Amino acid sequence: MQSTNINYGHDHVFLGTAHDENARRTLWVVALTVVMMVGEITAGYVTGSMALLADGFHMATHAGALGIAAAAYGYAKRNASSQRYSFGTGKVGDLGGFASALILGMVSLGIGVESVMRLLQPTDVQFGTATLIAIAGLIVNIVSALLLGHGHSHEHDHEHDHDDHGHTHDHHGNDNNLKSAYVHVLADALTSVLAIAALLAGRYLGWVWLDPAMGIVGAIVIARWAWTLMRATAGVLLDQTDAHVAEEIRQLVEEPGDATITDLHVWRVGPQAHAAIVSVLGAATANADTIRERLQPVHEVRHLTVEFRLA
Repeated sequence: MQSTNINYGHDHVFLGTAHDENARRTLWVVALTVVMMVGEITAGYVTGSMALLADGFHMATHAGALGIAAAAYGYAKRNASSQRYSFGTGKVGDLGGFASALILGMVSLGIGVESVMRLLQPTDVQFGTATLIAIAGLIVNIVSALLLGHGHSHEHDHEHDHDDHGHTHDHHGNDNNLKSAYVHVLADALTSVLAIAALLAGRYLGWVWLDPAMGIVGAIVIARWAWTLMRATAGVLLDQTDAHVAEEIRQLVEEPGDATITDLHVWRVGPQAHAAIVSVLGAATANADTIRERLQPVHEVRHLTVEFRLA
């Protein structure tokens, strides 16, 4: 049996190409969010607005999630070459995203319960002041989205590359730290819009019930975002097979007709990197080196191990 690795003397640094830039953008957004979060929560308690409180606590979870993301960027960078991690630290961001999702789920439950209580037992709300604070929060969300959105679109500039065989490679720029932060900012902007609408309706139409109702809607938005992020990051942490990459590997290896894959493992080890272990049963016309050459077009795979046995 022959066993080879795609590179000799290779490293295991599988950080995203825009790792440092994304880390800086995240820190800027954390600073903006913390300032606005304190203002919204304080104003929510002073004015009695549940929608404003919900938006403030949503911002608090947003700040917490981004804080975890910033810490994950730093830890992944510092330990990228550490021998303690067999496949590097490329998945640290996914671990941070999963932790953030759990926190967000618990906070959304708390906001939902408090909003229902306020719906059953209405309190006085200073609509004018609360509306101004909510508008300020929305502006911060928009600025944050622009900061993160530029990095998010930059990641996707590399989504589609084509090789000589006509295969399309989906790099995704799968940085779940950046992706989760970007989606969360958009969700935060939505809750700000809901809060503003509820406060204006309460002030001019007398619909006081709409304020806690929007708190419930905000809680649902947070919970949905938390579930989406949890599902995406859990797949990476559990080494979920990338079906597209696995199918492409199988096609390239077996298409010539002199080799059959008996065992195949494909999993993500970083935002733009996969690892693969390919066990092949083949004829004398093939060997581990020829299998490795056939798989060179699969640019997603940065760490490849080939096991070859003669049929």
